[in-house]
Parts: sequence; C-alpha cells; structure tokens
Amino acid sequence: MDDEKTVPGFDEEMREIFESYLVEAREILDHLSQDLLALEKAPSDVNVLNNIFREMHTLKGTSLFLGFSQIAELAHTSEDLLNILRKGECIATSEIIDVLIDVHKTAGVLLQRIESRNLQPIEMESILEKLRKGMQQQPSLIQEPAAETSKKETTMRPAEFSDILLRQVVDTTIRVDVERLDDLMNLIGELVLARNRLSQATQSLTEKYERLDMSKQIADVSSQIDFVTTELQMAVMKTRMVPIDKVFSGLPFVAREVMRTTGKEVDLQIYGKETELDKSIIEELKDPLIHMIRNAVDHGIESPEERKIKGKPDKGIVVVNAERDGNYILITMEDDGCGIDVEKTKRKAVEKGLISEIEATEMSKSDALNLIFIPGFSMKQEITNVSGRGVGMDVVKTNIAKLKGIVQIDSNVGTGTIITLKVPLTLAIIQGLLIKVVDEIFAVPLSAVLEIVRITPKEIYSIQGREVIRVRDTILPIARMYDIIGKNQTVQQSAVSYVVIVGWAEKRIGLLVDSLQGQKEVVIKTLGNYLGDVPGIAGSTILGDGSVILVIDVGRFIDLIAHHFGKVA
Repeated sequence: MDDEKTVPGFDEEMREIFESYLVEAREILDHLSQDLLALEKAPSDVNVLNNIFREMHTLKGTSLFLGFSQIAELAHTSEDLLNILRKGECIATSEIIDVLIDVHKTAGVLLQRIESRNLQPIEMESILEKLRKGMQQQPSLIQEPAAETSKKETTMRPAEFSDILLRQVVDTTIRVDVERLDDLMNLIGELVLARNRLSQATQSLTEKYERLDMSKQIADVSSQIDFVTTELQMAVMKTRMVPIDKVFSGLPFVAREVMRTTGKEVDLQIYGKETELDKSIIEELKDPLIHMIRNAVDHGIESPEERKIKGKPDKGIVVVNAERDGNYILITMEDDGCGIDVEKTKRKAVEKGLISEIEATEMSKSDALNLIFIPGFSMKQEITNVSGRGVGMDVVKTNIAKLKGIVQIDSNVGTGTIITLKVPLTLAIIQGLLIKVVDEIFAVPLSAVLEIVRITPKEIYSIQGREVIRVRDTILPIARMYDIIGKNQTVQQSAVSYVVIVGWAEKRIGLLVDSLQGQKEVVIKTLGNYLGDVPGIAGSTILGDGSVILVIDVGRFIDLIAHHFGKVA
C-alpha cells in the first residue's frame, strides 16, 4: 500500500483496526524499552532475546498489513539481527545493543508521525546499515539464513494477520474516546452540585419537621443518592486512571543516555509503578520527571573517582517512588550524590543577577534551594548536551504548577537530594477548603493547602515593610485577604486568627482569613464570557444553599500578591 494514501481513506472498520494498531504498537515499544535494558545487563539471556524478537515480529506484521512500510522495514531488519542473536551465532555486544536502542527511538518517531497522519518517509539508511553491520560479525555462519529469512518473512498469509490483529477479541476491555469520558465527568460534576444542594435542603427539612415520616423518607432517599453519586463519581474517575508506569518506563533510557554522556554509573531503582492517576495528569508529568532524572544523574551523582575519594560506592543510587496519599499522588526522587551547596547556590544566583546580596544574606535554606527553579539558573560552568542552559528545573516547576501541584526540595551537602512532587489524582472535581473574609466565602483547592495555623496579632512581625510570621524555623510572608479583595475589615479583629499556608510549585505564602467554613467537594465552573478572565480566580462553584462562590487559582493568586505586595517565599 502507498503510505500517503492509506490512513485518510480508512472506512470505519479499518479505522478501528488502525486505532488498535496504535495502541498495540505503543505497548510493544513500552515492552521493548524494558527488555532492551534487561538485555544490556544479560546479553546472552535467550528468554529476553526471544521476547524482543517476538515484539519486533508483531510490530513488523501489523505495520506491513496497514502499509506502514518504513516501520515494517525497520522491524524486519532488526528481526534478522535478533534471529542471529537468539541462535547464538553472534553476541549482543554493547555496540549492537546501542543500535537496537536507536531502532527503538526511530520506531517511536515513526509511530508519532503515523499517529499525527504525517506519513512522509524519513531517512533510515544509516540505522539500517548499522543493523546490517551488526549481522556481519560472523558472516560465514549467517549469510544464508539471513537471506532465507528475508525471503520468507516479508509477506504474511491472511491467517497470520488474523492471529495478530484479531487476538484487542477474547479481551474483556474496550477502548473509549477520552472526550466521551470528559463529557461524562462534566455530567457527574453537575450531579455532585445537585447532590450537595439536595443534602443541604434535606438537612434543613429534617431539622424543621423532624418527627414527620415524610421528612425521614426524604432523608433516606437523599442519603442513598449521596452514596450512589459518590460511587458513580469514583467509577468514572477510575476509567480515566492509568498506571504511572506509562511515564516511569522511559526513565531508565534517559538515565542510560546521561550515564553514557557523563561516564557516571547509577543504579536506578523505581517503585510504585502500579500507582494510578488521571490520564491528563500523566501526560504533564513526563517532561518534569525526565528533567529530574537528568538533573539527578548529571548534577547530583558524582563521578566514580569522586565517589571513591568520598568513601562511597562507585555506583550512585537514584530512587524514584510513587504512592497515593488520599486524593493526591506523591512522587519522590532521591539520590545519594553530592547534594546542593546552599552558599554556592546563593553566590551563583547573585552573579547572575537573580537576587541581591541582601536577599542572599537573609535567605533561608529552603528559599536558597528553591533558586534552582528560577528560569535560566544553572550551577554548570559550561553548556553541554545534557545541561547548563537553566531550563530543566524550570520545566518541573511550570508543569507541576499547571497541575495545581506542589514541589518540595531538601538537600544536604555530601548526602544527596530529595525532590517531592505532590499532584492531585484528578483536576475534574476537587476538594476545597472554604474560607470567610469579611462577608465573602472563597474556596481554596485543598491540594494547595500545606498547613493551617492559629496565631494572635502579636505573632505577626514586619520585615522590610512585609508582614511575616514564624512557622517553626521558617519566616513566612503573609497577606491579609481583605486587603487583597479590596474590602475593609469592618469587625473587630478577634484575639485568634487563622493563617492558611498555601503552596504553588516551589512558592509558599500565608493567607490571613477571618474564619474557616469547612471542607467541600468543589466542581469548578467557568466565569463565562461576560466576566472573562479574572486574575487569581480559577472559576466559581455552587454551594448547597445555592449561593455562588469564587474558587481561588492559587498560582495566579500568589503572583498577584507578589505583584502588589512584594516577593513571596
């Protein structure tokens, strides 16, 4: 088939086969990434070689059937080499494994082009030549089998296509377009709002007519609807959940590339691959984790020589872990490298003009560590292919902020560094903390709330014109909410106030509020075309009594505070 004409002309049946092909091809590449790394550790493992051969064979067959000739040719030539390797006629040297990993990368590029309907051919002769060269290690043994294999396996019988394409039949799963799930989640959101209003109305009714049988019946029905709505909400959320292994599976490849570039040795340990979270969040985590792994290996882990001098094992350790914490996912990356020297970091930031000498002197350890997230900041003296441009950790901050998440970093010189990402399971329906300021109620996403502290007026200090409080060993700037929203404090301030400490990526600030109104499930609705985009506001939601309140966008809110009231932590 002609590549340029195949995809656009699909009828409905062929379109389904095409979609199945994309799903299966991605799964094959995921398996290949793990098997190729396993082969590097055990080059003579026949089981691993057989797995890789079968994966290439399947990729070749399905690609050939749909007319994707380049990816089929790439898989077929790789298959010839793998056939020789698994028969023991040549050895999987490091050079051959490098070539197979390049094949994996090229196949990934081709698959992305197929998915985006860009079927223009790419240059592949260099990678194909490397594969042929790998087969020439023992030419006397492999010349004939290679030719015979090539002749036999470039075409397939219809029965073989049936085996490959019709295997996504005895499966108990079906594919659903993500847009349909989004629509369903929007309807669930409306149901949650109605449930909340019904619950509050029922509570008022039973309080007023407690002894009436009808009020008891309504209370029972309301309770049942509450239960079913919660179960339905969780069921729909689960359909959008995918294992974080979709992202984690690519990290060993990234670590391997940095190791080969820097000459370092790292034992990458990954835990919690089965942890699930929303598909939309998974996609935003890929770039931050890639930059974090590069940073850990390139900046954190010392060279084998340095580690030997320090009394450490030659091989460094990087541990990545994901675990669920209530409605959030915690992802930690910990290394046993050199750690971050706070004083050097501050000096570098001063040299680059990112902070002043006075700011550097007054800066706490936590603030100094967060300097690595500033765009353009890097501790590297020279730019390399791996780092030095100061964009890596900025990407981490930006993407996690997009997810309404939080980044925390802790590091000790000579011991290592731990970076923790905290992101919500889903962004569709969130838990919100209701706060009252004068006569207004606002909702703050609970994922951004780090801590709530009670203070008295005398615990508020002023440093360089900014109000701050001390929270354990940290000086934290605060902002009075009534000043931010432009309302006068009409009532006498009580002896005890609440400070809601919120975080956005690496930034922290305390919001001084009048009172707390509890925790509620919040369905964020847009403000509409009339109000448009309001700085610091994510949208609105409806409470059980029918009143409309605003939902704070913590990230933009912090920026708003910094713009009007000065820097935040």
